[in-house]
Amino acid sequence: MVKHIFTSQINWQGGRNAVGNLETGALQEEISIPSVMDGPGLGTNPDEMLLGAASTCYTITLAALLERNAITVLDFKVESEATVNVEKGVFTYEKIIHNLYLKIDEHADYDKAYRLAQYAESSCMISRALQGNVQIKANIQLEKEKVE
Repeated sequence: MVKHIFTSQINWQGGRNAVGNLETGALQEEISIPSVMDGPGLGTNPDEMLLGAASTCYTITLAALLERNAITVLDFKVESEATVNVEKGVFTYEKIIHNLYLKIDEHADYDKAYRLAQYAESSCMISRALQGNVQIKANIQLEKEKVE
């Protein structure tokens, strides 16, 4: 068994509306409560970071699956959106939707690429960690193009 350890450090001074500093790996960023939640809106926040973790995990997982299956990718974009519900002052991370646009070589297996795009959403480590708590869905737009 191999274990990977990731660490973070936050320096925070003040109450709810303070601004802190986060360091984790290559990420060094100010953090605060977003302005839409009546915070200062400086830097990033847990909601954006969770969305970023989910979308990068989905993207990297799919890229690895496509590469392992020798599917030539011509264009690859993921736009993700999160919904946070507020009810009686309680914030709940409700859902994440990944909108995938994938263009592959005309000779690639379309059905296999589509199945891999579906599988990547459920097999990514972050999606598995959120399973049962946050609804995650991938809308897949897949096209084939002739390569000259």
